[in-house]
Formats: sequence, structure tokens, C-alpha cells
Amino acid sequence: MSTAAVAAPAKIRRTPGTLRYVLVLGGLSAFAPLSIDMYLPALPRMAEDLHSPAPTLQLTLTAFIIGMALGQLVAGPLSDSLGRRRPLMAGLAVYIVASILCAVSPSAELLIAGRSVQALGAAAGMVIARACVRDLFSGTAMTKFFSMLMLVSGLAPILAPVVGGQVLRLTSWRGVFVVLTIFGAALLLAAALAMPETLSPELRRPARIVATLRGYAGLLRDRSFVGYALSGGLMFAGLFAYISASSFVLQDVYALSPQQFSLVFGANGMGIVLTGQVNGRIVGRFRERTLLTVGLCASAVGGTGVLIAALAGLPLPALLAPLLVMVSSIGLVMPNASSLALAEHPHNAGSASALLGVMQFVVGGLATPLVSIGGEASAVPMGVVMAGFGIVALLVFATLTRPRVA
Repeated sequence: MSTAAVAAPAKIRRTPGTLRYVLVLGGLSAFAPLSIDMYLPALPRMAEDLHSPAPTLQLTLTAFIIGMALGQLVAGPLSDSLGRRRPLMAGLAVYIVASILCAVSPSAELLIAGRSVQALGAAAGMVIARACVRDLFSGTAMTKFFSMLMLVSGLAPILAPVVGGQVLRLTSWRGVFVVLTIFGAALLLAAALAMPETLSPELRRPARIVATLRGYAGLLRDRSFVGYALSGGLMFAGLFAYISASSFVLQDVYALSPQQFSLVFGANGMGIVLTGQVNGRIVGRFRERTLLTVGLCASAVGGTGVLIAALAGLPLPALLAPLLVMVSSIGLVMPNASSLALAEHPHNAGSASALLGVMQFVVGGLATPLVSIGGEASAVPMGVVMAGFGIVALLVFATLTRPRVA
């Protein structure tokens, strides 16, 4: 098995189909940033239109994150049992229907419910995309491919708020969900035509609840897996603090227009793409663990810089510079953390991918209510959460993934 696992990645990397895999799997990986970031510029208008306070509208983000976590727990093991394609197609169909429901929601409560269902569909795309990468690649080749995916998935934070801001110039916030519906339909068609089954029948595992729970328990007993997954999740929490609060902070506190906010958000997304591509070029010369350490350090330093700028009342550029450092660090953290976490679990890649995603989104989901407690009148709550989670992520990584002394 190990020989085949090593040989397959090299063969696939040389075929013309590599670009197809990058585009389709990158699109699936982009579900969360597109579904979250595209409607961020519209949050203040949504609060007015639906006559709901800002914390209530921020629950649409929390609901999406929780739905992503639960959906991955189901979709991952199903893909280990049924293969990757059938659960993927079902998830994409759910996403399309839920996006339509979000577009026509008459109240914040129904919008929150619609976002929960939308997340269940998006979860299948994200968890299965990671599992497909593990099916196709191993070792450094897997890390390089995860870095290549940042070209597509990393563009999502750049384009999503820009598109969202432009949609708001033409129509209401409901048009944002119409665009997401079209994206889901296009990706369903692309996956149906261009994405083959990557898990052969002889490698599939029976879908039994007890066996699934036992598999999750085994993953949770793997200290290194938990360390890589949890440190990535804690880093995601800092990122979600930025995602959930930046629309209000930058537009209400620093008086940016929706279009200016989308440009700032896009510049930070470009940082993710650039660091991801740098990671792909230098991995192999530097160990994945070393690059992950650098990324987590950058996240902690950037988050701390945001907090200092907010506490000192410094002008906007002094806030944006460390914010760029913190957000860009995801281009180093996620490819290496994902590759290291999945490396030792080729036979249950779907379940491992699911648990990896759950830790990211559950822990990340804690950031939104924590930021909301502090209010939107200052950047300080956002800075506190970003700095705190960044530092804890670094400590968890250093503690849990430290090699055992013989």
C-alpha cells in the first residue's frame, strides 16, 4: 500500500488533469470563504432591512460555522463508505436549494436557519475536497497540492467581498445569495463532468455508526493529529474574529465605504494567495513543521499588533499592516497543518478530513460571540480575540506536536 501511495501522486502530478483537479477541488475548498465573505459588506444593510441588531445578524455567521462542523462529521465518513462522488453531488444540491431559501428569507431568524442548511451542503464540498487530495497525493506532493489549491480557494476572500460590494451597488443583499446559488450550480456541473471517483471500491469502509465513532475516537487519541488540527482551528478563530467584526469595525469605526472595505478585504486575501504559493515553492527545502511554526508565529504577532493598534488608537494604516500579517499567515498554516494531520491516515481520509474541519470551524465559531460581547464601537474586541487565539494556537502546537522523548 505504501508503494502505491507514493507512486500515484507522482503519476497524477504529471498528467494534464492536474489543472482540472486544482480548479474543481479549489472551488470546493472555496465554499466557506465565498459563502461567508461575499455577504460581509452587506451586514449593516441587512441589519436595517430585517430590523435586527448587529449581534443577531452575526449569528448568521455562527450558524454557518456550526452547520459546517456538523455537516463534515456526516459527509466525511459517508465518503469513506460510498466513495467521494455521491455524497459530493448530494451536498452541492442541498447548497443550491438552501442558497435560494436565504435569498428569499423575510426575517433574520429564517435567514439563520437557511444559512445552517446551506452550510451542511457546503461542508460536503470542503471535507470531500481534502479527502480527494489525500486519495491522490502523499508526503511533500500533498503539501504542494494543498498550496496549489490556495490559488483558487485563496482567491475567494479576494473576489468574494469585491463581488459582494459590486452586487450591492446593483441590487439588495438578496442578490448576493442569488450569486451563491449560481456558483453552487456551476460547481455541481463541473464536478459531475470533470471530477472522477478517487476512492476505489476495495478501499471503502462500511458505514456503521459504532465503527465511525470508534474511528473518531482513535483520531482524538492521536496527539499529533489533535495538535495539528487544534492549532489550525485556534488560528481560524482569530481569522473568524476578523471576518465577523471587520465589516462593522472598518465601515462604522473607520468610515470605509462597502467598496473600500471590499478592497481592504481583498488585499488581505491576496496575502493568503501569495504566502500559499511561496509555501508550495519552498516546501521540500524546509520541513512542513518548520513552515507551520513560522505561520503560527506570524499569526500570533499579527494579532498582537492589531490589539496594540486598537488600544493605542492608532490610525487605520497602523491597524491594517498587522492585520495583513495575521490574515496572510493562513497561506502557511493551512497547507502544512492539513498535510501533517492527514499524512498518517490514508485509510480513513474522509473521517480525518471531517474531524480536521470540525476542529477548525467549531473552535473558529467561538470567535464570533466573543467579539460580539465587546460590541462594534471599537476594534479592541476584535484585537483581543485575534491576539488571544493566535498565542494559544502557537502554545497548543508546541505542546501537543512535540516529539515524544524515547
